[in-house]
Amino acid sequence: MMVEDPAFDYDNKEHKYSTVRKADARIQKYVEHGLQGMNTILNIGAGTGSYELDGKYIISVEPSEKMRLKRLELGRNPALNAKADSLPFDNNSFDATLAVLTIHHWPSLENGLKELVRVSKHKIVILTYDPEKLDLFWNIEYFPEVIRIEQKRYPALLKIQSIIGRVPNITNIKIPIDCTDGFQEAFYARPEEFLVKEVRQSQSAWGFLSNELENKYVEQLREELENGEWERKYGFHRTMQEFDGAYRMLEFDLTSSSNSSVLG
Repeated sequence: MMVEDPAFDYDNKEHKYSTVRKADARIQKYVEHGLQGMNTILNIGAGTGSYELDGKYIISVEPSEKMRLKRLELGRNPALNAKADSLPFDNNSFDATLAVLTIHHWPSLENGLKELVRVSKHKIVILTYDPEKLDLFWNIEYFPEVIRIEQKRYPALLKIQSIIGRVPNITNIKIPIDCTDGFQEAFYARPEEFLVKEVRQSQSAWGFLSNELENKYVEQLREELENGEWERKYGFHRTMQEFDGAYRMLEFDLTSSSNSSVLG
């Protein structure tokens, strides 16, 4: 399956994103570390406002009207209606830009990343998935087309580096067993959550499947949970306090002249 437009339609597709996708305090510490010393921050693809740090001057950009309205319902600051590839800001407007699980939605990755470079003075922090590591998770067996879709949507880390023109510091984000942010890896030890429709609706890759294929995957997992087959194969995940999968934080230092080459 080819994904011609990687953007999930948050305005017209049903989801309860803010209920399922709640910022996890332990993942927030990664963001805090990445933005240490940065005072003015632009948050791109900000959604409902997860991982926006207290004590910082933050401007948020979010193209989805439904997401922007939900921010207001949650008592968070309003977000500007704009897209990553056309930011309404002058050059070097912010100390740093932040992009949390958003770049895989951008129709023009190159234009979006170049805009981040343009408006940032010191740093770019991107949280994303390494598509080459997505098959580490057991859901490759149960939801193979979901993973193939994600592998097409998430850009290779080397591609991100080549566009920005800097070598980032890359951190593996370890997922806690009781992670409150309901992306797929968050449920590595709680497979029953994938049987909940609201959970799947808050993981955008499912929105690219047909209803027939989604139901097939869900019923296969349900059957193997009921007959103990999942437990036999993957039950050890329930005792893993954290999971080191494909989640990555990329920190680009725009001020160091020694950081201008690209990994080969």
